[in-house]
Amino acid sequence: MYSSIAIEGGIGAGKSTLATWLAQDLGAECMLERFEENPFLEKFYENPDAYGFSVELSFLADRYKQMQQAILGRNLFKQRLVCDYAFAKSLIFAKVNLPKEEFDLFKTMFQMMASQLPSPEVIAILDPGRAQQEAQILARGRSYEQALPEGYLDRVAKGYEQHFKHARGSRVLWIDTSGVDFVARPEEKMALRDLILAPRKPGVHRLVAGS
Repeated sequence: MYSSIAIEGGIGAGKSTLATWLAQDLGAECMLERFEENPFLEKFYENPDAYGFSVELSFLADRYKQMQQAILGRNLFKQRLVCDYAFAKSLIFAKVNLPKEEFDLFKTMFQMMASQLPSPEVIAILDPGRAQQEAQILARGRSYEQALPEGYLDRVAKGYEQHFKHARGSRVLWIDTSGVDFVARPEEKMALRDLILAPRKPGVHRLVAGS
């Protein structure tokens, strides 16, 4: 059984919903991103050029702090950890949102922090397709997400593709979830769980949920 699992994917992919359920099902520690505590997030959506570096640096610091606390806080009762993000998310979004000079500085800081954190054994990247993504973003009603710049979701998706085309020691699972709806049909979570937990060697694996 894997001891560390990261559920990843673009905005509105269902990461938090699946990670919360999976942690409960496995009796694991659940770590969810504290995006609501980022003081620059709404300002970034209003003025990306002015607040891009601030929002990404704030996320980087908080994710690092969260992961350090989770590693130190493991105990005999909860050895497993399920997160709704991988630390690499910081680098992916920074590359999308920052100009080159700022990104180069950000990357240096990211690499220093990343070197002190273990990689997840499994990184499950959910890909529900653009239509389902947009429907989920609309349904959850976060005001600052309702007017994303044109092409933004595609740029984020490309960032994930570029970063995770190599495994870097983890089992990177690209999972097409366009044929399932584990919110409306909870029973499909179990099949997705089995897909994520199946024994695999480290590497990049392309999978289809519900097939």
